[in-house]
Amino acid sequence: MTSATDLNPRTSPTPVLVAWFAFMDSDDPDRVLTMITDDFRMSIQFSTGGGKAAEFVGDRAGLVGYLQQREKSVLVHEILAGSRVGGVELALGRTTRNGEFEASFNTSAQLDESGLVRRLLICRTPEISFPL
Repeated sequence: MTSATDLNPRTSPTPVLVAWFAFMDSDDPDRVLTMITDDFRMSIQFSTGGGKAAEFVGDRAGLVGYLQQREKSVLVHEILAGSRVGGVELALGRTTRNGEFEASFNTSAQLDESGLVRRLLICRTPEISFPL
Protein backbone atom coordinates (compact mmCIF):
# COMPACT_ATOMS: atom_id res chain seq x y z
CA MET A 1 0.00 0.00 0.00
CA THR A 2 1.26 3.42 -0.93
CA SER A 3 0.42 6.79 0.54
CA ALA A 4 -1.52 9.13 -1.70
CA THR A 5 1.44 11.47 -1.81
CA ASP A 6 3.59 8.69 -3.34
CA LEU A 7 1.15 7.84 -6.15
CA ASN A 8 1.82 9.29 -9.58
CA PRO A 9 -1.15 11.49 -10.51
CA ARG A 10 -0.44 10.95 -14.22
CA THR A 11 -0.63 7.15 -14.09
CA SER A 12 -3.20 6.62 -11.32
CA PRO A 13 -6.83 5.94 -12.35
CA THR A 14 -7.77 8.69 -9.86
CA PRO A 15 -5.29 11.54 -10.45
CA VAL A 16 -7.54 14.23 -8.98
CA LEU A 17 -8.10 12.31 -5.74
CA VAL A 18 -4.37 11.53 -5.54
CA ALA A 19 -3.65 15.26 -5.74
CA TRP A 20 -6.50 16.07 -3.30
CA PHE A 21 -5.17 13.75 -0.60
CA ALA A 22 -1.57 14.82 -1.19
CA PHE A 23 -2.70 18.39 -0.43
CA MET A 24 -4.71 17.19 2.58
CA ASP A 25 -1.63 15.39 3.98
CA SER A 26 0.58 18.46 3.56
CA ASP A 27 1.32 21.47 5.75
CA ASP A 28 -0.97 23.50 3.45
CA PRO A 29 -4.21 21.51 2.96
CA ASP A 30 -6.04 24.71 1.98
CA ARG A 31 -4.62 24.16 -1.53
CA VAL A 32 -7.62 21.88 -2.17
CA LEU A 33 -9.62 25.11 -2.48
CA THR A 34 -7.90 25.61 -5.85
CA MET A 35 -9.33 22.26 -7.01
CA ILE A 36 -13.06 23.04 -6.72
CA THR A 37 -15.65 24.58 -9.04
CA ASP A 38 -17.76 27.66 -8.29
CA ASP A 39 -20.81 25.40 -7.79
CA PHE A 40 -18.95 22.92 -5.54
CA ARG A 41 -21.02 20.94 -3.00
CA MET A 42 -19.77 18.39 -0.49
CA SER A 43 -20.65 16.06 2.33
CA ILE A 44 -18.01 14.54 4.57
CA GLN A 45 -19.35 11.89 6.94
CA PHE A 46 -16.73 11.65 9.69
CA SER A 47 -17.03 8.86 12.25
CA THR A 48 -14.70 8.62 15.23
CA GLY A 49 -16.12 5.21 16.17
CA GLY A 50 -18.61 3.92 18.66
CA GLY A 51 -21.52 5.49 16.81
CA LYS A 52 -20.06 9.01 17.15
CA ALA A 53 -20.06 10.91 13.88
CA ALA A 54 -20.24 14.39 12.41
CA GLU A 55 -21.25 15.56 8.96
CA PHE A 56 -19.58 18.49 7.26
CA VAL A 57 -21.72 19.80 4.40
CA GLY A 58 -21.95 22.73 2.09
CA ASP A 59 -20.16 24.62 -0.58
CA ARG A 60 -16.76 26.32 -0.54
CA ALA A 61 -17.50 27.81 2.91
CA GLY A 62 -18.36 24.33 4.21
CA LEU A 63 -15.02 23.02 2.96
CA VAL A 64 -13.21 25.96 4.58
CA GLY A 65 -14.94 25.11 7.87
CA TYR A 66 -13.90 21.49 7.58
CA LEU A 67 -10.30 22.46 6.84
CA GLN A 68 -10.17 24.82 9.83
CA GLN A 69 -11.13 22.12 12.35
CA ARG A 70 -8.89 19.29 11.14
CA GLU A 71 -5.38 18.39 12.25
CA LYS A 72 -2.64 19.35 9.79
CA SER A 73 0.16 17.02 8.71
CA VAL A 74 -0.89 14.28 11.14
CA LEU A 75 -2.75 11.70 9.05
CA VAL A 76 -1.57 9.96 5.91
CA HIS A 77 -4.17 8.96 3.32
CA GLU A 78 -3.53 5.75 1.43
CA ILE A 79 -5.60 4.93 -1.63
CA LEU A 80 -6.01 1.15 -1.70
CA ALA A 81 -8.17 0.93 -4.83
CA GLY A 82 -9.51 3.47 -7.25
CA SER A 83 -11.40 3.80 -10.48
CA ARG A 84 -12.74 6.41 -12.85
CA VAL A 85 -16.12 6.08 -14.50
CA GLY A 86 -16.79 8.91 -16.91
CA GLY A 87 -16.34 12.13 -14.94
CA VAL A 88 -16.38 10.44 -11.53
CA GLU A 89 -13.36 9.26 -9.56
CA LEU A 90 -13.96 6.66 -6.83
CA ALA A 91 -11.49 5.55 -4.18
CA LEU A 92 -11.29 3.17 -1.24
CA GLY A 93 -8.57 4.03 1.21
CA ARG A 94 -7.36 4.27 4.74
CA THR A 95 -5.77 6.84 6.98
CA THR A 96 -2.87 6.12 9.26
CA ARG A 97 -1.41 8.01 12.19
CA ASN A 98 2.27 7.35 12.90
CA GLY A 99 2.00 4.35 10.57
CA GLU A 100 -0.91 2.80 12.48
CA PHE A 101 -4.41 2.28 11.05
CA GLU A 102 -6.88 5.00 12.05
CA ALA A 103 -9.82 4.73 9.66
CA SER A 104 -11.11 3.54 6.29
CA PHE A 105 -12.68 5.93 3.79
CA ASN A 106 -14.62 5.94 0.55
CA THR A 107 -14.50 8.97 -1.70
CA SER A 108 -16.55 9.90 -4.76
CA ALA A 109 -15.66 13.03 -6.71
CA GLN A 110 -17.58 14.33 -9.71
CA LEU A 111 -15.32 16.39 -11.95
CA ASP A 112 -16.13 19.11 -14.43
CA GLU A 113 -14.71 19.09 -17.96
CA SER A 114 -11.50 20.83 -16.79
CA GLY A 115 -10.88 18.35 -13.95
CA LEU A 116 -12.07 20.48 -11.04
CA VAL A 117 -14.13 18.86 -8.27
CA ARG A 118 -17.82 19.72 -8.56
CA ARG A 119 -19.27 17.25 -6.03
CA LEU A 120 -17.47 15.44 -3.22
CA LEU A 121 -18.68 12.70 -0.90
CA ILE A 122 -16.31 11.27 1.70
CA CYS A 123 -17.34 8.67 4.28
CA ARG A 124 -14.85 7.71 7.00
CA THR A 125 -14.94 5.22 9.88
CA PRO A 126 -12.47 3.50 12.19
CA GLU A 127 -14.91 0.60 12.63
CA ILE A 128 -13.82 -1.39 9.57
CA SER A 129 -10.61 -1.94 7.66
CA PHE A 130 -9.99 -3.54 4.29
CA PRO A 131 -6.95 -5.82 4.44
CA LEU A 132 -5.92 -5.68 0.77
